[in-house]
Amino acid sequence: MSELNDIIDINTIRSILPHRYPLLLVDKIEEMTKGESILGIKNVTINEEFFLGHYPERPIMPGVLIIEAMAQVAGILIYYSFDDMEDKLPIFTSIDKAKFRNPVVPGDQLNIKVEIVRLRKRISKVKAAAYVDDQIAAEAQMMFTFEDK
Repeated sequence: MSELNDIIDINTIRSILPHRYPLLLVDKIEEMTKGESILGIKNVTINEEFFLGHYPERPIMPGVLIIEAMAQVAGILIYYSFDDMEDKLPIFTSIDKAKFRNPVVPGDQLNIKVEIVRLRKRISKVKAAAYVDDQIAAEAQMMFTFEDK
């Protein structure tokens, strides 16, 4: 997974995804092979708003936000896997086989690995997993399509 010459930074990510704080859940892309796989990073900090209520005495990142982070990384991979996508927006359309294995807490770094299962402009399918160190936190299969920006 080393086709990417430079890390995709937050400014490039913001040019692809419409999400903004507090729902932009990808900090950088470290590795990518177009049409195949990607590794994205989400740094989890105590300053995130969701920790105010989930849970104040034992902060745990909500599973739905881990899934959203995986979907955002997958959207970037699918976006880069096709040519002429500048005016397109990757749209998360379905999820299957989602499982939550270990909690994610402040100070953790989520390493989000996504692999293409089926790549089509009309509908693409990926397998995604989020890890903290070598421990899997969550996994799922997801489908995506595109809309005009």
